[in-house]
Amino acid sequence: MTFEDLKTQIAAGQIDTVLTCIVDMQGRLMGKRFHAEAFLEMAEGETHCCNYLLATDLAMATPDGYASTSWEGGYGDYIMKPDLSTLRPVPWLEGTALVLCDVLDHHTHGPVPHSPREILKAQIARCTALGYTPVMATELEFFLFEGTHDEIARTGFKLKPISNYNEDYSIFQTSKEEPVMRPIRNHLRAMGIPIEGSKGEAEAGQEELNVKYDEALATADHHTLAKHGIKEIAHQQGYAASFLPKWDKDRVGSAAHVHQSLWMNGANAFFDGAAPLGKSKLMDHYMAGLLKYAADYTYFMAPYINSYKRFAKGTFAPTQTVWSVDNRTAAFRLCGEGSKAVRVECRVPGSDMNPYLAQAAMLAAGLRGVEEQLELPAPFRGDAYAGDTEQHIPRTLQEARDALEASEMLREALGEEVVTHYVRAADWEIEEFNRVVTDYEIARGFEKA
Repeated sequence: MTFEDLKTQIAAGQIDTVLTCIVDMQGRLMGKRFHAEAFLEMAEGETHCCNYLLATDLAMATPDGYASTSWEGGYGDYIMKPDLSTLRPVPWLEGTALVLCDVLDHHTHGPVPHSPREILKAQIARCTALGYTPVMATELEFFLFEGTHDEIARTGFKLKPISNYNEDYSIFQTSKEEPVMRPIRNHLRAMGIPIEGSKGEAEAGQEELNVKYDEALATADHHTLAKHGIKEIAHQQGYAASFLPKWDKDRVGSAAHVHQSLWMNGANAFFDGAAPLGKSKLMDHYMAGLLKYAADYTYFMAPYINSYKRFAKGTFAPTQTVWSVDNRTAAFRLCGEGSKAVRVECRVPGSDMNPYLAQAAMLAAGLRGVEEQLELPAPFRGDAYAGDTEQHIPRTLQEARDALEASEMLREALGEEVVTHYVRAADWEIEEFNRVVTDYEIARGFEKA
């Protein structure tokens, strides 16, 4: 939707509300609902939001320890600057449009460095300076449960998936779920998100939504809007969509695999038809960077305590940081072997990732591999779950947090301020979890301890 389209639809009474949104640290939409006519008055200017929105947690707590904002600093404002190129309708909400905003410092009007969208833009700029365009695609996996989020919360989170059995590729079972999935596909497509399709995933009640590849920033925007839309549309149909990576210890988790390549002059620069597997030396160096620095950026793939419950043998979630050719047990899978669509799929991110942060961190590692001309080791063959002790993905949030803090590569690529900010976010998640007494502890030790 162009700005002129919006003006026309507002004048015709078709649009009366504009959602004006930023993307927070958790990858969620935060912002305001403007009356459409009032939005037109500020659309090419700015509005404001509290600066705690980029220093909070899933529960909207206000942790201390952030340099950017605090109670001592008074929690001032950020500027929300609408990016009018992101204007689009919200077909499942009557008379509503949406725009994403960049986050600017209230005093300097410069970008806020730790804003997720800004972090990704900075890594895209690095690519552009080298003559490359990063192209990405993400897969959205999630579970559908009977009842809305509110209804489930009132039951104490007694969860019943929408189906009773593993529905991977099942047409019959997913036909029963079409009252939810069909409007998700159609509404998101009408929103301007290039939805390709959906399928049942490898667990009861698990779904996957596929979105066509695009340039990296557009891909992150599409992922964020799709995730938000899935939750709202499912709610309208009386169901809850959850992107929690691991909701049951005996069931597989949900991922958000990221496919990536670098393009130059409209062609995939990862492709070399004369090279083994059709991959260029550029792709070798990039993948070697992903491998060498995998632990450094794992936090951005898996930002919560629960994220690490997903990395388990025999679940299609990786445990070992190796690459392989079309092998779903490896953390990095080469797809499109020998074709112009050759690319690397990172299978580490969980469904709870923030796509801006995840893509930015992978670009930083891949570009460092290119800069260092790193050699790519031979592909792993066989079951990557076997013998995974030496190259294991960080097993806990604490391990990932420590690797992030120690990463000179990320401090140089993202900036000291950004790394310090997100280390504090990891610390807070750990502190909050450590003070909670869980149902598991009570059931295990109430009598027997």
